[in-house]
Amino acid sequence: MKKNLIKITAAMLAAVTVFSGSQVTSEAAKRFAGAGALAAGTLDSFSDNKEATAGVSASIEKAMQSAKVSDLMASVEGIEDKEAIVAALENYKVGIAPTPKSEKTALSSAVQALITETNKAADDSEILASSETVEEAEKTGNVGNICVAQVNDYVNVRKEASEDSEILGKLYDKSVGVVLDETENGWYHISSGDVDGYVKSDYVVVGDLDLIKSVTRNVATVTAETLYIHALPSADSDVWDQLPKGDDLTVIDFQFQDIGWLGVTADGGDGYVSTEYVDLSVEFVKAESKEAEAARLKKEAEERQKANQAAKASGKTSGSKYSGGSTGSAVADFALQFVGNPYVYGGSSLTNGTDCSGFVMSVYANFGVGLPHSSSADRSVGYAVDPGSAQPGDIVCYSGHVALYIGNGKIVHASTSKTGIIVSDWGYKSILAVRRIF
Repeated sequence: MKKNLIKITAAMLAAVTVFSGSQVTSEAAKRFAGAGALAAGTLDSFSDNKEATAGVSASIEKAMQSAKVSDLMASVEGIEDKEAIVAALENYKVGIAPTPKSEKTALSSAVQALITETNKAADDSEILASSETVEEAEKTGNVGNICVAQVNDYVNVRKEASEDSEILGKLYDKSVGVVLDETENGWYHISSGDVDGYVKSDYVVVGDLDLIKSVTRNVATVTAETLYIHALPSADSDVWDQLPKGDDLTVIDFQFQDIGWLGVTADGGDGYVSTEYVDLSVEFVKAESKEAEAARLKKEAEERQKANQAAKASGKTSGSKYSGGSTGSAVADFALQFVGNPYVYGGSSLTNGTDCSGFVMSVYANFGVGLPHSSSADRSVGYAVDPGSAQPGDIVCYSGHVALYIGNGKIVHASTSKTGIIVSDWGYKSILAVRRIF
C-alpha cells in the first residue's frame, strides 16, 4: 500500500530540463533553484554563478517579497526531469546543512510546498474493496476494506457476531485490519494480526484513506553495514547522518523513488537515502489474541523484575527506598552528567564519544541493565507507556534515533556529531514509542 505517496502533478511538470557542465540551461530550472534557496534560507550561494544569478534574480526578489506557494509554483513551472531538479540544487549548493529543528531540505521545502497545494493524485472514489489482507492492500493500493479501530482503548474481537460470544482478542485503538464480511446485525468479520473474528461496526472506520495514512508508518530498514543520509537525492550531496544495519527510518517523501532515492526523517535532518540499501515496509498496529497478550504481559513482567533486581544489585537507586520512579530519576540524573561530550557514530563511551543508542545502552549499563546497541531494537525493550504518562528514565524512540526522557518535556540524547550529547525538547520530532525499563 503506497501511503503518503508524493507526486509532482503533470500540470506542474511539462518540459524536460537539460544541464551542461556547471551551466543551468533551463530558465525554469534557474527559477526553481531560486525558490529552493529561499526555502532553505540561503541566497548568497548564487553568487558563484553570475550568469545564472542574473537569470533568477527577478524570481528570487518576487519570492522573497511574498513567499507564497503560488510564487513557488510559478517558479518551477515547466520542469519535468527530476534529475535536473537535483542538479539545479547541487549546482548552487543549496541545502548545505540541516536546521536545528530538522526542517526539510531546500529540495523538500520547495517541492513539498507545491505538492501541499496541488497534489490530487489519489482519487478516493477509485479505491476498491478487492484485497483480502492488509499485506495485499499494501501491494495494490486498494484500501476500501481496510479498517481502523476508533475506540478509547480497545474493542473485543469475538468468535461470533454477538456480545455473548467468546472473546478471541483485542483490537486496540488505531489498530488496522481487513473487513472480510458484514453481518445484518451491525458486526464486521475482520482479520488483523493473528486474530480472525467479529467486532461491532460502531468501533471501526472502513476505507478512510487519510485515517489509514495517519496510523501507518512507511519504513526503510537499513540493509547495508552503514547507511548514509544525504542532504539531497544524490550520492554527491552532503552526508547529514548515518545508521547501522538493522536500524530503520520513517519515509516521508517518495517523489524521487524512480531515480533511486527516498526522503526520510532522521536526527541529523530530513534527507535522502538510496533505495539500494534499504528494504521498504509499512508498519501498523494489529489486533492481539488472548494468547499473545498473555505471553507479552508475562515477558514484560519478567523483564521488569530482572531490571529491578539489576538496579538493586548495582546500588544506583536515587533514594533509600527503591522504586521504579526513583530509579528512573536516577537514570536521568546520571545521563545528564555527560551533556557536552562528543557524538561518535558506532561509539558507546559516555566520555569519549557515543551514538544515540550507545548512549542509552551505556547509561542503563550503569544500572545493571543490558540493552541493544540499536535505536530500532530499543522500541521493543521494557514495556510500552503512553507518552502522556512518561517518567524520567523512560526511553523515547524516534525515526532513526533514541533518547532518554528527563521530565518536563525534555530529553537528553547523543544527537549529532555537530552537537554531541545535548538536552532538547522531546517533541522536536514525531515520537514513535516510549518504553519503560523499571
